[in-house]
Amino acid sequence: MYAIVEIAGQQFKVEKDQKVFVHRLKEDEGKKVAFDNVLLLGDGEKFTIGAPAIDGAQVGAKVLRHLKGDKVIVFKKKRRKGYKVKNGHRQALTEIQIEKILASGAKKATKAKAEPKPKAKPEPKVEAKKAAPAKKAEPKKAAAKPATKKTTSKAKADDLKKIEGIGPKIASTLVDGGIATFVDLAKAKPAEISEIIAGVRGNHVPDTWPEQAKLAADGKWDELKALQDKLDGGKK
Repeated sequence: MYAIVEIAGQQFKVEKDQKVFVHRLKEDEGKKVAFDNVLLLGDGEKFTIGAPAIDGAQVGAKVLRHLKGDKVIVFKKKRRKGYKVKNGHRQALTEIQIEKILASGAKKATKAKAEPKPKAKPEPKVEAKKAAPAKKAEPKKAAAKPATKKTTSKAKADDLKKIEGIGPKIASTLVDGGIATFVDLAKAKPAEISEIIAGVRGNHVPDTWPEQAKLAADGKWDELKALQDKLDGGKK
């Protein structure tokens, strides 16, 4: 008679007095062990098939020894990654000897389980201290800016167009160049004036402009008019 029985998660075809290596069992060496999950029994041409196990059937065995299997080399490699790992493994096994095979009438025995792996002790939970609520930063008051008195007042520009030879474009150019009054123009040299108005189109000769400006600054309008009557477009 033979039987197909499940032992520690594996199925084996066993006969009486047969020695079998199974996954490590928790029973000590020399102890008796029984397996109730018998899936099939065969006796000559007679077969009994369970659904999934056969009620009352049982396989009895004796634990002979605990040992480790042959070393198996596990090599892992990943192409183009430079990854190579080589490990060895030896499976924990138990050698048992089948002593009896019962087709029926057997009392249910506690299932032989594979030796449980030691569970890692749970690390004590450390309660994180609640952080004290952060104090809201008070908005900083903007420092009051000292009031600055507006003391800058531009001197009133004179109408430089009263000088013969000066038109609106030249007048604005002179103001941009720092000559805004008759006094400024009277103090300026003709060469300096020519440099300021160099970008204005036309043939401008400022030789008489300082002289005219001096008369205008002094309020001598009649003398200025008499001088301008002698000029031709501001030229002598």
